[in-house]
Amino acid sequence: MEGIIDTVVLVAISVVGAALARRLGFVAPLVLLIAGLGLSYVPGFPEAHLEPELVLIGILPPLLYVAALQTSVPAFRLALRPILLLAVGLVVLTAFVIGYLVHMMLPAVPLAACVALGAIVAPPDAVSATAIARRVGLPRRVVTILEGESLLNDATALVMVRVAAGALAGAAVGFAEIAGEVALKAGGGLAIGFGFAVAAAWLHRKIEDPLLDDAVALLTPFIVVIVAEKLHTSSVVAVVIAGLYLGHRIPYLLSASSRLQMDAVWRLVNFLLEGVVFLLVGLQLRSVVNSIETDMTTTLQVTAVVFGALVLIRFLWMYPATYLARLIPRVRNREARPPATVPTVIAWAGMRGVVTLAAAQTLPIPGTEDVPEYPRELFVFVAFAVIVLTLLIQGTTLPWLARRLRVSEDSSAQDALAEAGVQHSASRAALEALEEHADGAPKSVVERLRGLVESRSNNAWERLGSQERETPSAAYGRLRREMIKAERHVFKIARNEGRIPEEVLVRAQRELDLEESQLQRSDD
Repeated sequence: MEGIIDTVVLVAISVVGAALARRLGFVAPLVLLIAGLGLSYVPGFPEAHLEPELVLIGILPPLLYVAALQTSVPAFRLALRPILLLAVGLVVLTAFVIGYLVHMMLPAVPLAACVALGAIVAPPDAVSATAIARRVGLPRRVVTILEGESLLNDATALVMVRVAAGALAGAAVGFAEIAGEVALKAGGGLAIGFGFAVAAAWLHRKIEDPLLDDAVALLTPFIVVIVAEKLHTSSVVAVVIAGLYLGHRIPYLLSASSRLQMDAVWRLVNFLLEGVVFLLVGLQLRSVVNSIETDMTTTLQVTAVVFGALVLIRFLWMYPATYLARLIPRVRNREARPPATVPTVIAWAGMRGVVTLAAAQTLPIPGTEDVPEYPRELFVFVAFAVIVLTLLIQGTTLPWLARRLRVSEDSSAQDALAEAGVQHSASRAALEALEEHADGAPKSVVERLRGLVESRSNNAWERLGSQERETPSAAYGRLRREMIKAERHVFKIARNEGRIPEEVLVRAQRELDLEESQLQRSDD
């Protein structure tokens, strides 16, 4: 019973924190992290302990899956080179540089343990960076790079942590072993993710009930991760591949009602998980601090060196990775040379998150299974401190830096122009389909549908350049919402007076809700 109460309390606090963040104009992860840090020292408040299995199997899969579903596959493919440079190259470099630096400071600690720490703190978080990037309005390519990096870098880091932990326990590890481990896990994860995505796509095509579609969608990331873990492959790669494959094909797999309902379900799941996970990270403060056995001076020195090195390595990597590739003619002809402000903002967007803390908790316990003594509690604290410092320092200043360097993109005009052009073609196709299938239909129905198509086309062009205070489509939405409110009130009165049964009210309410939801989407 206490566990259920604690869970309800955490969810309630995360909801309140997210609402407060929106009211204050802050990003929710930052507010919830600070709230967790403060609550961790409130007398009587339950002490939280974040189990790595809960994070890696229960929390991370749906978050990665939703992010992959929403990622544009064409944009991801075009940005694959910088994504892989960050998600693989930078993670590997960071792990070894941090490992050697910590080993120099703590020469008695095995190098393998230090490299494991480097791999733990190497991957930026999948949630915070992209949430801030979208809020700031960074260019789409920058957002795609940050999203793609956060989707794949966890796989690289977790493989390195396992390899380093094996070396710490006495396993012989060389380049061939590392390469084989990476190939096995990444290749296996890719195959599993693709296979289950194809199976899920087949099920979605056969299913006509939106509730069953939701059930399949909710189960997919967990089944993919569990199977991948059982087969000792990369569960992160598997769930990302499944999400990319299905997200790219959703318009062809699901009915309109299934897409609307599934979107609402995933938005709720994502909202609750993101809130709870950052609150839980903050709540770790008391237990992490209380477990430290290393002296405070050494603890602070190692923490400062690791944090400073993480920031510096990312900056030193970004500029060569951005500009040296453009010495290749094929790359130079395909991609415009960005100003130096763009890699600067990407370099500063290196906030760490829950995967770092979960990976730290998987470090082997000293003195068990041939594992030598090393300051495990220090490494867990350093991982926790890196999360807090990067979120509070980089997370709060990234919007300011982006505005200061003017790295933003107002693509509304280009989007409106592209939408208007495609809408014109879509309207023409719709009218052709109408003429083809109109035989036998009442003339009034045909004229009404023709008017609807023309209205959609006009609304798309209207967004391009209307200088009026209120555009016709905005006026239509505002007035129609008032009409819907009046209609809804009449139905409620009729139900209350017993003139219609509850079922009639529910049916009418659903139709009005769907129309109002469509009006809201048009405004957005």
